[in-house]
Amino acid sequence: MPDTAIELDVAGRPVRLSSPDKPYFAELGVTKRGVAEYFLAVGPGIVNALRDRPTTMERWPGGVREDVVVATRADGRGEAFYQKRAPAQTPDWVQTTTITFPSGRTAVEVAPADLASVIWMVNLGTVRFHPWPVRARDTDAVDQLRIDLDPQPGSDFAMAVAAAHELRAVLADAGLTGFPKTSGGRGIHVFAPIRAADFIDVRHAAIAVGRELARRMPAQVTVNWWKEERGERIFVDFNQMARDRLMTSAYSIRPTPRGLVSAPVSWDELDDVQPTDFTLLTMPGRFAGKGDLWQALEDAEPSSLATALEWYERDAAAGEGELPYPPEYPKMPGEPPRVQPSKKNPDNWD
Repeated sequence: MPDTAIELDVAGRPVRLSSPDKPYFAELGVTKRGVAEYFLAVGPGIVNALRDRPTTMERWPGGVREDVVVATRADGRGEAFYQKRAPAQTPDWVQTTTITFPSGRTAVEVAPADLASVIWMVNLGTVRFHPWPVRARDTDAVDQLRIDLDPQPGSDFAMAVAAAHELRAVLADAGLTGFPKTSGGRGIHVFAPIRAADFIDVRHAAIAVGRELARRMPAQVTVNWWKEERGERIFVDFNQMARDRLMTSAYSIRPTPRGLVSAPVSWDELDDVQPTDFTLLTMPGRFAGKGDLWQALEDAEPSSLATALEWYERDAAAGEGELPYPPEYPKMPGEPPRVQPSKKNPDNWD
């Protein structure tokens, strides 16, 4: 079949879009061209979310279908996959930067500087973007504290909303300003702009903030890493602040048939929304009426992590220090054994 590629004019730059009529969200009647048009419609928002940030692309080149297998680290044969490294044929007008993995290895990754670069990524089949909390100019300087409120089985979005409101107060007590968005699933993400800090300090700040939130809402919130200890609560996933553990960007599309998107929301409307309110079909109209609600995040003055880090040191002195890192990480200083409590014994714990 011949390639019926088209050319899109994106702020004066021609960007090729191959197979524009390929179904991407068949239940919604959305083609690959429709996905590109969605990102064009929310252009200022997706650019704000990704600008100058090294970004992992979640690529679904055959479209989003429930039968698609997503490639994993253990099995790379899936039709959909995460791409961290910039492709070999990346155009010279697409910005890239070098990032460092937890192993110490480095890679060149796309760090889009403009909407044309985003649409070029869409042409590769990208529907969800996973940006680092750093900028291209210094990929070790974290400039966002990101808190992931992740509902566990038995908990729900309403519980995440309640936790988010209390989290806002916790962040304020730490001298930080939080901005909420839906995750694209059942959870809520809250970002706070911070003065440049290293990954370990920012992860420790996330742990401290999560612990404080859990103290205020012990029946609803937990920072317990092991699933067997979480219960029917909202898990504050502190390891989302570990190096190369990334969160969905604002305006990204969740690769499910309903095409839900990660939507910035105001604190005032948070009680009245549902994740299903925001899809690639509804978001363009919302964006046209409200604009980018997270422009305020971009404009906000970065704050210091000093208070949150004081909380961490206070807790460490009281016996609550470091927590387990993700399993793919090398052993980290001060980290407890990566053994779930039900398997704890002297051989693997002491």
